Amino acid sequence: MTASATKSPATAAAKARSAGPDRSAGRRRSSTIIVTALLVLVALYFLIPVYWVFVASTKSTSDLFSTNGFWFAPTFSLWENIGRVVSYDNGIFGRWFLNSAIYAGVGALLATYFAAAGGYALAKYEFKGRNLVFGTILGGVLVPGTATALPLFLLFSQMGLANTYWSVLLPSLVSPFGLFLCRIYAQATVDTSLIEAARIDGAGELRIFHTIGLKVLTPALVTVFLFQLVGIWNNYFLPLVMLSDSELYPITLGLNNWLSQVDRLPEFYELTTGGVLLSIIPLSIAMIVLQRFWRGGLTEGAVK
Repeated sequence: MTASATKSPATAAAKARSAGPDRSAGRRRSSTIIVTALLVLVALYFLIPVYWVFVASTKSTSDLFSTNGFWFAPTFSLWENIGRVVSYDNGIFGRWFLNSAIYAGVGALLATYFAAAGGYALAKYEFKGRNLVFGTILGGVLVPGTATALPLFLLFSQMGLANTYWSVLLPSLVSPFGLFLCRIYAQATVDTSLIEAARIDGAGELRIFHTIGLKVLTPALVTVFLFQLVGIWNNYFLPLVMLSDSELYPITLGLNNWLSQVDRLPEFYELTTGGVLLSIIPLSIAMIVLQRFWRGGLTEGAVK
């Protein structure tokens, strides 16, 4: 009785120690399963609409409403639909595509550069009113673009810039969120010792910014560029307010113009679905190409 009583606590402790790692591993496996399931649901949420657009663009108008929306029709009409999209109205879709490329490409590139310059200056230079400037810019993040579209239209009308490329391009050059992100990232990653060393070597402030600041800020710049690119490419309300000439329309406004005519001409369903499929290709390519730059730690240990 005494021996068994003596052994039982030690045995229980040994069993508890052996069961502890098993329970921890079980909890980790459960957490992994839950996180994976949530990621799968999020991925499906974003990928299912893309899949539907691809399937719909392979159908004729009659097949689009007579077959299952998530499965292909017996007749594969993708290439015919794309041919109609690019040839309709003397290739107006190509003009819309080029306009969107100009608005989004030039706007995102310049907005990213300006955001990087402003964020770097706010982070690394001490001057009076710096926090006030940053707070004002931060307040700009809270203002929706739809709230400023009408005042911008009135302003550009007085300047004679309405219904021109500039009326859409100039507002796209300002990115309050991009400047906020670049300021926070520059403050955390651009080491003051690197800047001081470059100044001792005789480098000017602009050269330091372009050779050190932009390199360190690369992950933030890619993030700002992608956000701005997608935002400008998908922008609808500002071009709707600013533009009246269909030759200046971006893809979003042009496709909506086609969609508004489907009640009168049902074949515009084919043009709209095919145009939507073509419109998402540039954004997908940009994401795939730029994601390799989307990583941090580019200058880890540079000071040492």
